[in-house]
Amino acid sequence: MKIREAKINDIVELTSLVEQLGYPTTIESMKTRFNNIESSPDYHTLLASFDGKIVGMIGLIKGYYYEMDGSYVRIVAFVVDSKFRGKGIGKKLLEEAESWARSIGATGIGLNSGNRSERFNAHKFYKNMGYVEKSIGFAKSLI
Repeated sequence: MKIREAKINDIVELTSLVEQLGYPTTIESMKTRFNNIESSPDYHTLLASFDGKIVGMIGLIKGYYYEMDGSYVRIVAFVVDSKFRGKGIGKKLLEEAESWARSIGATGIGLNSGNRSERFNAHKFYKNMGYVEKSIGFAKSLI
């Protein structure tokens, strides 16, 4: 298994993984999104490959606290191909994300995860990796 930074040439695989997250998209739309993401120094996207095939991704963004000094990292996208789960790929991606967060001076890392039954295994995984439930998220569409 290898972890590396995502590049624009990975767009087909990124599109497929984002669809597995439950967000249908097109390659062209994903290309536009990734070009925006890649152009910002506060974003970082990692890919996991297994036997030469891209099978996982984690998307990160650096933010700054209002309530205290310092910065944090949010995990804004995280998925392992359903055919490759249970092989330690998610754990390795998360460890690499935490390593990147430390390297840029972040003092915390967090994520939101849907409160649906199909997310139960993901929640168990996060807890096993040392993450704790902290809050309830809210969202509103502005379009």
